[in-house]
Amino acid sequence: MTEYISHPLIKPNVVEKRLYQSSLANAALNQSSLVVLPTGLGKTIVALLVMVARLEKCGGRVLVLAPTKPLVEQHAVFLKSILNMPSRKVLTFTGEISPAERAELWTGGSVVVSTPQVIENDLICGRLSLDDVVLIIFDEAHRAVGNYSYVYIAEKYMKQSRSPLVLGITASPGGKDAQIEEVCQNLNIRGVEVRTESDVDVVPYIHKKDIEWIYVDLPDEIRDIRELVDRALRDRLDELRRLGAVNTKRADPSKSELLQLQSKLQYQLKRAPQPQVYRSISLLAEVLKIKHAMDMIETQGISALKRYFERLQNEARSRGGSKASKRLVECADIKMAMRLANGCDEEKHPKLDMVKQIVEEQMRRNQDSRIIVFTNFRDTAELVTESLGGLRGVRPARFVGQANKYKDRGLSQRKQVEVLRDFKDGVYNVLVGTSVAEEGLDIPSTNLVVFYEPVPSEIRSVQRRGRTGRRGRGRVVVLITRGTRDETYYWMCKQGERNMYKKIHELWGRFEDAKVDLGAADVDVVGAPEAAAQRRLDGFDVDDVGTGDGGGVRVFVDQREMRSAVVKELERLGASIGITTLEVGDYVLSDRVCVERKTAEDFLSSLVDGGRDLFGQLSDLRRCFDRPILVIEGGGLYTKRRIHPNAIRGALGSVVVGFGVPTITTEGAEDTAAFLYVVAKQEQGGGGRPPTLHSGGVPLTLKEQQEYLISSISNIGPVIARRLLLHFGSVQNVMSAPLDDLMVVFGVGPKTAARIREVVGSEYKE
Repeated sequence: MTEYISHPLIKPNVVEKRLYQSSLANAALNQSSLVVLPTGLGKTIVALLVMVARLEKCGGRVLVLAPTKPLVEQHAVFLKSILNMPSRKVLTFTGEISPAERAELWTGGSVVVSTPQVIENDLICGRLSLDDVVLIIFDEAHRAVGNYSYVYIAEKYMKQSRSPLVLGITASPGGKDAQIEEVCQNLNIRGVEVRTESDVDVVPYIHKKDIEWIYVDLPDEIRDIRELVDRALRDRLDELRRLGAVNTKRADPSKSELLQLQSKLQYQLKRAPQPQVYRSISLLAEVLKIKHAMDMIETQGISALKRYFERLQNEARSRGGSKASKRLVECADIKMAMRLANGCDEEKHPKLDMVKQIVEEQMRRNQDSRIIVFTNFRDTAELVTESLGGLRGVRPARFVGQANKYKDRGLSQRKQVEVLRDFKDGVYNVLVGTSVAEEGLDIPSTNLVVFYEPVPSEIRSVQRRGRTGRRGRGRVVVLITRGTRDETYYWMCKQGERNMYKKIHELWGRFEDAKVDLGAADVDVVGAPEAAAQRRLDGFDVDDVGTGDGGGVRVFVDQREMRSAVVKELERLGASIGITTLEVGDYVLSDRVCVERKTAEDFLSSLVDGGRDLFGQLSDLRRCFDRPILVIEGGGLYTKRRIHPNAIRGALGSVVVGFGVPTITTEGAEDTAAFLYVVAKQEQGGGGRPPTLHSGGVPLTLKEQQEYLISSISNIGPVIARRLLLHFGSVQNVMSAPLDDLMVVFGVGPKTAARIREVVGSEYKE
């Protein structure tokens, strides 16, 4: 007889009582914990038990964070159906709800389910506080690394909450010591709780998964194409060895090795630019593109390869396309590979036929089956979806991410939610998905999961397999192409999974036996001579940076900057952040100072990409603010792109001299934020110059208005505008000047002259 959980905040007879779930919840109530539990064994139920216990004991509210909108919707629907409280008390926060509405709703909710980016933005802007949040649940907690929003939210939570408790839940935290410990540190975890499918208290609830590995062989036509692409790859690797860039004798270095080499070469170029280093960087860019093509050939098939070649050709033709793409499409071996691919049947790879056979067989066994086919690439997902659509009784749907690419539209989060709902309801019975379908899908009736190819990640492999065997016997089929990197990825994944569970248990033992406190490693340094010797520059105390009190500093930030780490660093320093849409610039620090921030990559791209009008932006910045500043963030200014250093220096000279915009370089987001904070504090100190949102800047003189009218035409900066006005004497004369007369002015070439005539003489159309 089934026994159910009895609790005043849980509806009766709906949640089955399982000993291991109660045990995990009890442990998580004692201290902030990371719960590692295989997919399908009820991580959400564990979170529910902790949630209701905290609400009953402490009151306040609970915050549930999930990385995607479909997961947020899924959690909210589940909680509303389970919790014994008015549904209005369970709130769903996504970007579709306005900030003002979220702030109003927050005060009335007992449980808030949200994407982390929304909460992060609201915390940065001070729209809400976590002071009365008695529990935060981080779903898919393995994401809490680097600059992900989970990290910032956990930090703010520990500072603001009166009674903090953290619960991280995941099926697979990763196989590396550093990664698992980073998650624990970032979330302030004090304990790790682990259950596997072999644990005694879990075994009664496990449904068997039949795992099959099916090997296929590459057809001769694809082998011929592979040989051509491999020859192009070997040629470039051999040249890299001759240049001394590659030391390994391995015929096929891994992608991680090549990326490490790329970083090494960029560092060498920065220190001592040499022709062989430039050549090595160029060759390496080609190698990485060729290796991706090899992935397509060996693991995906002709159709995916054709689409990749088409994107490569499109990039080579585009104005801002990389030189590596341009050289590759002219390579004899690659050109021949392209011709052979275009002459092949699109369904030539045997994996596609095998998927069709597997799906047909499953549907014959059970017409009510639900099937998920996982692919690494969106092109393959589209091909498989189209191919399965021709089978009787099969209703496939493609499930991919939001990003739009060349000839490849993504799915909005709203559409993702609709597809999942239709899959559950039987409108579709086969889901063909990329990695976006790996995390958190609650589809209990999935009977079969197909891996179109193995994945080299233990996290992703565990997540994929967990989509089946939840309510009954499940089946997993992994397709492997003999003699290709499929086999390498398969063994990498198996080893990674073994390491992951080994490391998790080791960490669990350390918490239990040694009571290691991963969050207590702060060092308090007092009495250092440097600390006693406070230095003051122009009345600014250098020790004020980083105190977090803010000193009344306020910074207006363009909403497009919210994705950068700079905003979070500014908030950490104590600045009050105002998010808005700025007409010019990215950060307004006072009534006269506005900053345009560019990464080194952005700055370089603006020099070669005609669609990015850097000088137009700086002209507007100069016009609107007395003290404009350009910040170039990050290293690699002279190494990230194959642009001659003198061209870069010339551009910087134009910015500083021609436009009168001081330029500052910073090491990264933290350095940028510290600089912005210092300037804002200097400007605003003593209530001197508070930031002001304006677009007009200081009143323009007649001379400035004339220069502005001419410089408003694209490709014309303030220097050229002044030359044109000095030569022709007035705006009217410039606008009426013939093409040949315009080109008499130094710096005005055929393109600029033609642009002036086009703007002045073209008919205006709606």
